[in-house]
Amino acid sequence: MPELTPLQCRILGCLLEKQLSTPDVYPLSMNTLVNACNQSSNRDPVLSVGEAEVQEALDVLLAQGLVETWPGRVVKFAHTAKPTWNLSVQEAALLAELLLRGPQTPGELRTNTRRMYAFPDLAEVEGCLAALMEAEPALALRLSRAPGAREARVAHLLGGPVDAAMTAERSAAPSASGHRHDRMDQLEAELASLREDLAALRQAFETFKDQF
Repeated sequence: MPELTPLQCRILGCLLEKQLSTPDVYPLSMNTLVNACNQSSNRDPVLSVGEAEVQEALDVLLAQGLVETWPGRVVKFAHTAKPTWNLSVQEAALLAELLLRGPQTPGELRTNTRRMYAFPDLAEVEGCLAALMEAEPALALRLSRAPGAREARVAHLLGGPVDAAMTAERSAAPSASGHRHDRMDQLEAELASLREDLAALRQAFETFKDQF
Protein backbone atom coordinates (compact mmCIF):
# COMPACT_ATOMS: atom_id res chain seq x y z
CA MET A 1 0.00 0.00 0.00
CA PRO A 2 1.54 3.36 -1.01
CA GLU A 3 2.21 5.87 1.75
CA LEU A 4 0.07 8.98 1.53
CA THR A 5 1.22 12.51 2.29
CA PRO A 6 -0.56 14.50 5.03
CA LEU A 7 -2.56 16.41 2.42
CA GLN A 8 -3.55 13.23 0.60
CA CYS A 9 -4.69 11.80 3.94
CA ARG A 10 -6.69 14.98 4.59
CA ILE A 11 -8.39 14.77 1.19
CA LEU A 12 -9.29 11.11 1.63
CA GLY A 13 -10.56 11.79 5.14
CA CYS A 14 -12.71 14.69 3.90
CA LEU A 15 -14.28 12.58 1.17
CA LEU A 16 -15.04 9.75 3.60
CA GLU A 17 -16.44 12.20 6.14
CA LYS A 18 -18.67 14.15 3.76
CA GLN A 19 -20.14 11.01 2.22
CA LEU A 20 -21.34 9.99 5.68
CA SER A 21 -22.10 13.34 7.34
CA THR A 22 -23.48 15.39 4.42
CA PRO A 23 -24.46 12.94 1.65
CA ASP A 24 -26.57 15.61 -0.07
CA VAL A 25 -23.41 17.49 -1.11
CA TYR A 26 -21.36 14.40 -2.00
CA PRO A 27 -19.38 13.87 -4.28
CA LEU A 28 -17.48 17.12 -3.75
CA SER A 29 -16.57 19.83 -6.23
CA MET A 30 -13.04 21.21 -6.11
CA ASN A 31 -14.20 24.32 -4.28
CA THR A 32 -16.09 22.31 -1.67
CA LEU A 33 -13.18 19.93 -1.23
CA VAL A 34 -10.71 22.78 -0.66
CA ASN A 35 -13.08 24.24 1.94
CA ALA A 36 -13.35 20.84 3.62
CA CYS A 37 -9.56 20.50 3.76
CA ASN A 38 -9.25 23.95 5.35
CA GLN A 39 -12.17 23.49 7.73
CA SER A 40 -11.35 24.58 11.28
CA SER A 41 -13.69 22.20 13.12
CA ASN A 42 -12.93 18.49 13.41
CA ARG A 43 -9.42 18.98 12.00
CA ASP A 44 -5.98 18.59 13.56
CA PRO A 45 -3.93 20.29 12.34
CA VAL A 46 -5.95 23.05 10.70
CA LEU A 47 -4.63 23.61 7.18
CA SER A 48 -4.65 26.48 4.72
CA VAL A 49 -4.16 24.98 1.27
CA GLY A 50 -5.06 26.24 -2.17
CA GLU A 51 -6.69 24.65 -5.18
CA ALA A 52 -3.36 23.97 -6.91
CA GLU A 53 -2.05 22.00 -3.92
CA VAL A 54 -5.26 20.01 -3.63
CA GLN A 55 -5.27 19.26 -7.35
CA GLU A 56 -1.69 17.99 -7.20
CA ALA A 57 -2.56 15.67 -4.31
CA LEU A 58 -5.73 14.55 -6.08
CA ASP A 59 -3.74 13.62 -9.18
CA VAL A 60 -1.76 11.13 -7.10
CA LEU A 61 -4.88 9.71 -5.43
CA LEU A 62 -6.54 9.37 -8.83
CA ALA A 63 -3.50 7.52 -10.19
CA GLN A 64 -3.57 5.20 -7.15
CA GLY A 65 -7.27 4.49 -7.66
CA LEU A 66 -8.28 5.84 -4.24
CA VAL A 67 -10.28 8.71 -5.77
CA GLU A 68 -12.43 8.90 -8.88
CA THR A 69 -14.05 11.75 -10.78
CA TRP A 70 -17.74 12.19 -11.48
CA PRO A 71 -18.16 13.98 -14.82
CA GLY A 72 -20.63 16.80 -15.30
CA ARG A 73 -20.76 20.51 -15.87
CA VAL A 74 -18.78 20.74 -12.63
CA VAL A 75 -16.31 17.88 -12.10
CA LYS A 76 -16.70 16.27 -8.70
CA PHE A 77 -14.56 13.88 -6.68
CA ALA A 78 -15.42 10.73 -4.75
CA HIS A 79 -13.31 8.25 -2.80
CA THR A 80 -13.09 4.53 -3.55
CA ALA A 81 -11.80 3.58 -0.08
CA LYS A 82 -14.90 1.68 1.03
CA PRO A 83 -14.88 -0.82 -1.86
CA THR A 84 -11.06 -0.86 -2.08
CA TRP A 85 -10.65 -1.93 1.54
CA ASN A 86 -14.12 -3.44 2.00
CA LEU A 87 -15.01 -0.97 4.75
CA SER A 88 -18.30 -0.96 6.62
CA VAL A 89 -19.95 2.38 7.39
CA GLN A 90 -18.65 2.13 10.96
CA GLU A 91 -15.09 1.40 9.85
CA ALA A 92 -15.22 4.20 7.28
CA ALA A 93 -16.31 6.67 9.98
CA LEU A 94 -13.44 5.64 12.27
CA LEU A 95 -10.87 5.79 9.47
CA ALA A 96 -12.14 9.21 8.39
CA GLU A 97 -11.81 10.55 11.93
CA LEU A 98 -8.28 9.18 12.30
CA LEU A 99 -7.30 10.73 8.96
CA LEU A 100 -8.78 14.11 9.90
CA ARG A 101 -7.71 14.45 13.52
CA GLY A 102 -4.91 11.95 14.14
CA PRO A 103 -4.47 9.39 16.94
CA GLN A 104 -7.36 9.13 19.40
CA THR A 105 -8.62 6.82 22.12
CA PRO A 106 -11.65 4.60 21.45
CA GLY A 107 -13.71 6.86 23.72
CA GLU A 108 -12.68 9.96 21.80
CA LEU A 109 -13.44 8.24 18.52
CA ARG A 110 -16.91 7.26 19.71
CA THR A 111 -17.66 10.90 20.53
CA ASN A 112 -15.99 12.45 17.52
CA THR A 113 -17.51 10.16 14.88
CA ARG A 114 -21.12 10.78 15.83
CA ARG A 115 -21.61 13.24 12.96
CA MET A 116 -20.91 10.27 10.67
CA TYR A 117 -22.15 7.28 12.67
CA ALA A 118 -23.58 6.99 16.19
CA PHE A 119 -21.81 4.11 17.92
CA PRO A 120 -24.13 2.71 20.62
CA ASP A 121 -21.25 1.62 22.85
CA LEU A 122 -17.48 1.26 23.09
CA ALA A 123 -17.68 -2.45 22.32
CA GLU A 124 -18.74 -1.69 18.75
CA VAL A 125 -15.96 0.88 18.43
CA GLU A 126 -13.39 -1.65 19.62
CA GLY A 127 -14.72 -4.31 17.26
CA CYS A 128 -14.47 -2.01 14.25
CA LEU A 129 -11.01 -0.81 15.27
CA ALA A 130 -9.93 -4.44 15.51
CA ALA A 131 -11.16 -4.97 11.95
CA LEU A 132 -9.09 -2.00 10.74
CA MET A 133 -6.02 -3.27 12.60
CA GLU A 134 -6.43 -6.83 11.32
CA ALA A 135 -7.10 -5.84 7.70
CA GLU A 136 -4.63 -6.81 4.98
CA PRO A 137 -2.88 -4.45 4.68
CA ALA A 138 -3.43 -3.10 8.19
CA LEU A 139 -5.15 0.31 8.18
CA ALA A 140 -4.72 1.18 11.87
CA LEU A 141 -2.46 0.52 14.84
CA ARG A 142 -2.93 0.76 18.60
CA LEU A 143 -0.13 2.87 20.07
CA SER A 144 1.61 2.21 23.35
CA ARG A 145 -0.07 3.99 26.24
CA ALA A 146 1.74 7.23 27.02
CA PRO A 147 2.89 8.02 30.59
CA GLY A 148 -0.01 9.49 32.55
CA ALA A 149 -2.61 8.45 29.98
CA ARG A 150 -5.47 6.16 30.97
CA GLU A 151 -6.04 4.74 27.50
CA ALA A 152 -3.90 3.90 24.49
CA ARG A 153 -4.66 5.77 21.29
CA VAL A 154 -5.20 4.36 17.83
CA ALA A 155 -3.59 5.79 14.69
CA HIS A 156 -4.15 5.16 10.98
CA LEU A 157 -1.35 3.68 8.87
CA LEU A 158 -2.11 5.25 5.50
CA GLY A 159 0.75 7.71 5.97
CA GLY A 160 3.25 4.96 6.71
CA PRO A 161 4.73 3.83 10.05
CA VAL A 162 3.62 5.88 13.04
CA ASP A 163 6.19 7.49 15.31
CA ALA A 164 4.73 6.77 18.73
CA ALA A 165 7.10 9.26 20.38
CA MET A 166 5.63 12.10 18.32
CA THR A 167 2.11 11.25 19.47
CA ALA A 168 2.95 10.55 23.12
CA GLU A 169 2.78 14.19 24.18
CA ARG A 170 -0.71 14.53 22.73
CA SER A 171 -1.78 11.34 24.48
CA ALA A 172 -0.48 12.26 27.94
CA ALA A 173 -2.78 13.94 30.47
CA PRO A 174 -2.40 14.60 34.22
CA SER A 175 -4.16 11.75 36.02
CA ALA A 176 -5.44 14.03 38.82
CA SER A 177 -7.48 16.04 36.35
CA GLY A 178 -8.47 13.20 34.05
CA HIS A 179 -12.21 13.61 34.55
CA ARG A 180 -12.02 17.33 33.89
CA HIS A 181 -10.10 16.73 30.67
CA ASP A 182 -12.66 14.14 29.59
CA ARG A 183 -15.47 16.62 30.20
CA MET A 184 -13.61 19.32 28.28
CA ASP A 185 -13.04 16.91 25.40
CA GLN A 186 -16.75 16.11 25.35
CA LEU A 187 -17.75 19.79 25.34
CA GLU A 188 -15.23 20.56 22.61
CA ALA A 189 -16.55 17.66 20.53
CA GLU A 190 -20.12 18.94 20.95
CA LEU A 191 -19.04 22.43 19.90
CA ALA A 192 -17.17 20.96 16.94
CA SER A 193 -20.30 19.07 15.93
CA LEU A 194 -22.29 22.31 15.89
CA ARG A 195 -19.59 23.97 13.84
CA GLU A 196 -19.66 21.00 11.47
CA ASP A 197 -23.39 21.50 10.94
CA LEU A 198 -22.77 25.15 10.09
CA ALA A 199 -19.89 24.22 7.78
CA ALA A 200 -22.11 21.68 6.04
CA LEU A 201 -24.71 24.36 5.36
CA ARG A 202 -22.04 26.64 3.96
CA GLN A 203 -20.67 23.86 1.77
CA ALA A 204 -24.15 23.00 0.53
CA PHE A 205 -24.56 26.63 -0.48
CA GLU A 206 -21.18 26.58 -2.26
CA THR A 207 -22.20 23.40 -4.09
CA PHE A 208 -25.47 25.03 -5.09
CA LYS A 209 -23.56 28.01 -6.49
CA ASP A 210 -21.24 25.67 -8.43
CA GLN A 211 -24.26 24.39 -10.35
CA PHE A 212 -24.87 27.78 -11.95
